[in-house]
Amino acid sequence: QVQLVESGGGLVQAGGSLRLSCAASGSIFRIDYMGWYRQAPGKQRELVARITSGGSTNYADSVKGRFTISRDNAKNTVYLQMNSLKPEDTAVYYCNTHFTLRGEYWGQGTQVTVSS
Repeated sequence: QVQLVESGGGLVQAGGSLRLSCAASGSIFRIDYMGWYRQAPGKQRELVARITSGGSTNYADSVKGRFTISRDNAKNTVYLQMNSLKPEDTAVYYCNTHFTLRGEYWGQGTQVTVSS
Protein backbone atom coordinates (compact mmCIF):
# COMPACT_ATOMS: atom_id res chain seq x y z
CA GLN A 1 0.00 0.00 0.00
CA VAL A 2 1.21 3.49 -0.85
CA GLN A 3 -0.05 6.93 0.05
CA LEU A 4 0.38 10.39 -1.40
CA VAL A 5 -0.02 13.31 0.98
CA GLU A 6 -0.25 16.78 -0.49
CA SER A 7 0.18 20.12 1.21
CA GLY A 8 0.74 23.77 0.41
CA GLY A 9 -2.44 24.93 -1.30
CA GLY A 10 -4.29 28.06 -0.29
CA LEU A 11 -5.47 31.53 -1.26
CA VAL A 12 -3.07 34.02 -2.81
CA GLN A 13 -3.32 37.27 -4.71
CA ALA A 14 -2.44 37.45 -8.38
CA GLY A 15 1.31 37.76 -8.78
CA GLY A 16 1.97 35.82 -5.61
CA SER A 17 3.61 32.46 -5.02
CA LEU A 18 2.76 29.13 -3.50
CA ARG A 19 4.69 25.90 -3.07
CA LEU A 20 2.96 22.54 -3.22
CA SER A 21 4.45 19.37 -1.77
CA CYS A 22 3.52 15.74 -2.26
CA ALA A 23 5.12 13.02 -0.16
CA ALA A 24 4.84 9.35 -1.06
CA SER A 25 4.95 6.76 1.70
CA GLY A 26 4.37 3.07 2.17
CA SER A 27 5.77 0.07 0.38
CA ILE A 28 7.74 1.76 -2.39
CA PHE A 29 10.10 -0.13 -4.64
CA ARG A 30 10.84 2.68 -7.04
CA ILE A 31 9.11 5.76 -8.38
CA ASP A 32 9.17 6.22 -12.13
CA TYR A 33 7.78 9.73 -12.26
CA MET A 34 5.94 12.25 -10.13
CA GLY A 35 3.86 15.14 -11.29
CA TRP A 36 1.00 17.54 -10.80
CA TYR A 37 -2.32 17.85 -12.56
CA ARG A 38 -5.02 20.42 -12.01
CA GLN A 39 -8.73 20.64 -12.55
CA ALA A 40 -10.69 23.88 -12.62
CA PRO A 41 -14.49 23.90 -12.27
CA GLY A 42 -16.15 22.77 -15.47
CA LYS A 43 -12.86 21.82 -17.09
CA GLN A 44 -10.96 18.61 -17.69
CA ARG A 45 -8.04 17.62 -15.55
CA GLU A 46 -4.80 18.70 -17.22
CA LEU A 47 -1.13 18.00 -16.73
CA VAL A 48 0.75 20.87 -15.14
CA ALA A 49 4.24 19.44 -14.76
CA ARG A 50 6.02 16.11 -14.45
CA ILE A 51 9.48 14.99 -13.41
CA THR A 52 11.05 11.60 -14.02
CA SER A 53 13.36 9.65 -11.73
CA GLY A 54 16.24 10.91 -13.83
CA GLY A 55 15.21 14.53 -13.42
CA SER A 56 13.70 15.18 -16.84
CA THR A 57 10.83 17.62 -16.71
CA ASN A 58 7.96 18.74 -18.87
CA TYR A 59 5.47 21.54 -18.34
CA ALA A 60 2.17 22.72 -19.70
CA ASP A 61 2.71 25.70 -21.99
CA SER A 62 0.52 27.83 -19.73
CA VAL A 63 2.90 27.50 -16.78
CA LYS A 64 6.31 27.50 -18.46
CA GLY A 65 8.57 30.13 -16.97
CA ARG A 66 6.37 30.52 -13.88
CA PHE A 67 6.21 27.06 -12.29
CA THR A 68 9.11 24.82 -11.34
CA ILE A 69 8.84 21.16 -10.45
CA SER A 70 11.51 19.48 -8.36
CA ARG A 71 11.98 16.23 -6.55
CA ASP A 72 13.75 14.90 -3.48
CA ASN A 73 14.33 11.23 -4.25
CA ALA A 74 15.54 10.45 -0.73
CA LYS A 75 12.25 11.72 0.70
CA ASN A 76 10.03 10.46 -2.15
CA THR A 77 8.68 13.97 -2.37
CA VAL A 78 7.84 16.21 -5.29
CA TYR A 79 7.45 19.98 -5.11
CA LEU A 80 5.76 22.52 -7.34
CA GLN A 81 6.96 26.08 -6.92
CA MET A 82 4.36 28.38 -8.43
CA ASN A 83 5.32 31.99 -9.05
CA SER A 84 3.54 34.87 -10.78
CA LEU A 85 0.24 33.18 -10.14
CA LYS A 86 -2.76 34.20 -12.21
CA PRO A 87 -6.49 33.86 -11.53
CA GLU A 88 -6.64 31.24 -14.28
CA ASP A 89 -4.32 29.05 -12.20
CA THR A 90 -7.18 28.56 -9.75
CA ALA A 91 -7.95 24.85 -9.54
CA VAL A 92 -7.66 21.75 -7.45
CA TYR A 93 -4.13 20.45 -7.86
CA TYR A 94 -3.54 16.70 -7.73
CA CYS A 95 -0.30 14.86 -7.19
CA ASN A 96 0.19 12.00 -9.64
CA THR A 97 2.84 9.33 -9.18
CA HIS A 98 3.74 6.20 -11.06
CA PHE A 99 5.36 3.51 -8.94
CA THR A 100 7.31 0.70 -10.55
CA LEU A 101 5.36 -2.58 -10.17
CA ARG A 102 2.40 -0.76 -8.55
CA GLY A 103 1.14 1.60 -11.20
CA GLU A 104 -0.35 5.05 -10.97
CA TYR A 105 -1.64 6.75 -7.83
CA TRP A 106 -3.36 10.07 -7.16
CA GLY A 107 -3.32 12.37 -4.18
CA GLN A 108 -6.48 13.73 -2.60
CA GLY A 109 -6.08 17.15 -4.17
CA THR A 110 -5.31 20.57 -2.74
CA GLN A 111 -7.15 23.78 -3.60
CA VAL A 112 -5.25 26.70 -5.07
CA THR A 113 -7.21 29.94 -5.38
CA VAL A 114 -5.72 33.05 -6.98
CA SER A 115 -7.64 36.27 -6.48
CA SER A 116 -7.44 39.15 -8.94
